[in-house]
This record gives sequence, C-alpha cells and structure tokens, in this order.
Amino acid sequence: MEKIILTGDRPTGKLHVGHYVGSLKRRVELQNSGDYKKTFIMIADAQALTDNIENPEKVRQNIIEVALDYLSVGLDPAKSTLFIQSQIAELCELTFYYMDLVTVSRLQRNPTVKAEIQMRNFEASIPVGFFTYPISQAADITAFKATTVPVGEDQLPMIEQTREIVRKFNSVYSEVLVEPDVLLPDNKACLRLPGIDGKAKMSKSLGNCIYLSDPADEVKKKIMSMYTDPLHLLVSDPGHLEGNTVFTYLDAFCRDEHFERYLPDYANLDELKAHYTRGGLGDVKVKRFLNNVVQEELEPIRKRRKEFEKDIPAVYEILRKGSEAARETAAQTLSEVKSAMKINYFDDAELIRAQSEKYQG
Repeated sequence: MEKIILTGDRPTGKLHVGHYVGSLKRRVELQNSGDYKKTFIMIADAQALTDNIENPEKVRQNIIEVALDYLSVGLDPAKSTLFIQSQIAELCELTFYYMDLVTVSRLQRNPTVKAEIQMRNFEASIPVGFFTYPISQAADITAFKATTVPVGEDQLPMIEQTREIVRKFNSVYSEVLVEPDVLLPDNKACLRLPGIDGKAKMSKSLGNCIYLSDPADEVKKKIMSMYTDPLHLLVSDPGHLEGNTVFTYLDAFCRDEHFERYLPDYANLDELKAHYTRGGLGDVKVKRFLNNVVQEELEPIRKRRKEFEKDIPAVYEILRKGSEAARETAAQTLSEVKSAMKINYFDDAELIRAQSEKYQG
C-alpha cells in the first residue's frame, strides 16, 4: 500500500517552538525522506471555528500566519499539498455520514475531548461541532486515505476513534477506507514542550510561547526569563533537572556539536547536567548557551519567512492550488464512500436499469 501522510494545525495563532520540535521539523524530514507518496498538510480552520465561532476574524487572519510558518520551516509545496480545511466541502459530507457510526456515549468517553472541554470551560454548554470534532478529524484523515498521522501522545485517543470508524464503515459497507497508523515524535522531550514559565503547555493567552517568527532579541529575552529550579538560589547549590524548563529545551534542541561552538568546557549535554546537579554552575550560563542553540535553529527560519512575506499573494496562490488538489483527492474518496453506502443513485446504471425493468416489465 502507498504511504500517505495527513497532518495539520489549527490557525488560532502563529506557530511556536513547541509546534516546531513536536511536529513541524519531523514533517519536513518525512516530506524529504522519499518514503511517502503524498504528504497532505492541512490548515484546520473549520476545526478552529468550533471554539472560536464568535471570533472568525482571528481564524481568518491566522491562515496566512500558519502558512508562512509552514513555508519558513521548509514545507515545500512541490512535495507537500498545503491546503485549507474549509475549502474541501467533501470533508463535511464525510463527517455527516460518519456520525451514524459513532454513539454519543463513545464521544463522551474520548479522553482528549473530555480534557479539551474542561480546558475551555464547555462543561455546561458544549458546542455540537466541538463535541463531534473527533468525527470531523476522521473525515480529514480518511478523505486522503492517510496511512500515517504524525501526532503527539495527547492525540492518540483521537486516532483510535478514527480507526474505530474505519473498521465500522468497512465492516458495514465495504473495504473503502484506510486505517491509519500513528507516528509519535522520536525525541521524548518533544512530546510536549512546556511554556517558558514552566507551565505544561504553551499558550498565547498565558504569554509563555517562543514563536518561530519572534525576532532574535525577543527570543533571547524570553529564554533569559525562563523558569528553572526555584531551589537553585546560589551557583554553588546543587540544581535539579526535573521540571527545569531550560534543560527540557536543551533536551529538545541541543546536539553535541553545539558544545564545540558555544560551550567547549563540556563535551555533551550529559556533562552539563552532571555539573548542574552537583552544584557550581549558574542558571545564567546555561540560559546563554540555550539561547545560542535556539537562535542557531531559528535564524534560517526567520530569514525564509521574511522572503515569503515579500509576496503574500503568492502564498495564497500556493494554498489555493493545494486546496484544489486536495479537493480532487477527497472527491474521489467521497465517490467511493457513496458507492459503498448505495447512495450514488445517478451513477448506478444497473440500479436505473433494474428499476426501469421493474416498472415497465
């Protein structure tokens, strides 16, 4: 079977370094690996509207921000299909049909949905669109017959729900849909990069993100303000790594060659950690090293973004062409789904012939 990737992001803000180490960097590697016949990258604006319905301008404005971030990290429209979810009408129709394959109680048991509802204070009044977004996500994945979905661990229940829908559909109708596999980040530190304040998740509202488009001085300012070890009051004090945001970021970004360039007193991160835990190493020195490491990673991304910013109409044209190509693929899947469900009335010549004979015979 041909290997196909489907992944994407909600356009509710600029993308940050958590997105980068958690998914974007890996997407570029997968795109360039040659192992996948097709790669579909979706800007999930329809999904974003499920909890931003009263602020559509926020979603609208962030389409271009996400697209610029995609292009700046190296996602290539010649190799990946970049598209906007709402422009693929077939996804809505597939979602509608899949709703008959899922019970309300099953949606209520989805751990990701439960956590998201609680986080958004939707317990008393849950928008139906938000409640059913696991079904919409199944439509997104299956429309492109994706074999591989790169996600974080928090999204595993969502993919399992997609797999259940696929199995149910193929069992009731015929083997049309493809059951996707999950691809988790290979660096455990990248599974969920915390905010600079040590909170479990980066959030625009909390102001604890480092954005891919942040200028160098802003990145430095944020890194130097990072949460470390509250018990590490003096340089001589033994430091703790657990919950220390600086070292979590080093786990995600640092490579041995960075020490040669920026901190030659140490051969690798293990040596740096050992010195910190036994005492005698200050937080400022470690933060300065982290700043050098992160700036090295982000500088080419910032430069590419500035080039794409010079021609915004060309970026929208990339999204338009990508959306057209994605719609062609989704339309083919929808046609197969409707045929399997026996609702392709006007395409079924045998049905028309049989009914004609029945009433004329």
